[in-house]
Amino acid sequence: MRFTERVALITAAGSGIGRATAEIIGGEGGIVVGVDTDKGRLEEAMGAIRRAGGQAHARPADALDPAQVEDVVAGVVRELGRIDILVNAVGGSTIIPRPAAAVDELTLAEWQRLLTFNLDGTFLFCHMVAPVMKRQRAGKIVNISSIAGRGLSPSSSSAYAAAKGGIIAFTRKLAHELGPFGVTVNAIAPSLTLTERIRPRWEQRTADEQAQEIARTPLRRVAEARDQARVICFLASRDADFVTGVTVDVTGGL
Repeated sequence: MRFTERVALITAAGSGIGRATAEIIGGEGGIVVGVDTDKGRLEEAMGAIRRAGGQAHARPADALDPAQVEDVVAGVVRELGRIDILVNAVGGSTIIPRPAAAVDELTLAEWQRLLTFNLDGTFLFCHMVAPVMKRQRAGKIVNISSIAGRGLSPSSSSAYAAAKGGIIAFTRKLAHELGPFGVTVNAIAPSLTLTERIRPRWEQRTADEQAQEIARTPLRRVAEARDQARVICFLASRDADFVTGVTVDVTGGL
């Protein structure tokens, strides 16, 4: 039980990688506080953890709204006393009509929207949680980048690449800032992962297109949300106490 009585604040916890992470931490003794804008989906996810015998609390909120983020963090500290783990799972490329748009096809509004969606929530929660972890002189922060942030995704735009590259740089810098306080900061960089949001797009691909994607991957399959969540949970556990400033590519070998 790696997470017994440890308080884990997880954004985008209603689905996808965030939910898969919450399920693992909740199943291993952690106290999960899930954040999502979709109240119904979040309540269902947290309820599933409780039905399985775990501890989970739903906090419907917008990770891009500073006041709501402040309220969530203050409420968790007031009610549970501490925050041991922060997982920033808000992000994605499909919030614009053409996620793979070339630079000369992107509008400024699309560029700004992708940067805001993928960077602001991670910044805001780190900004609010860092003082808590510094007082505790302990904590684990895990962010989510992408292989796009390495410049390795042909199906992503330059805006998404810039945003996820920003997560990698932000993670590294924060690790140096918070390391002296006993706080580790790491990230993962997933390849294509079949979350609820991505699976419909995957199923719209032809059999040949799916086969080509699978053939690109040395492990010869596409990732599921739990593949990413397992690595997040390693980084959030005491097994990774001497790991910080690292972004782990979770790509099946791409």
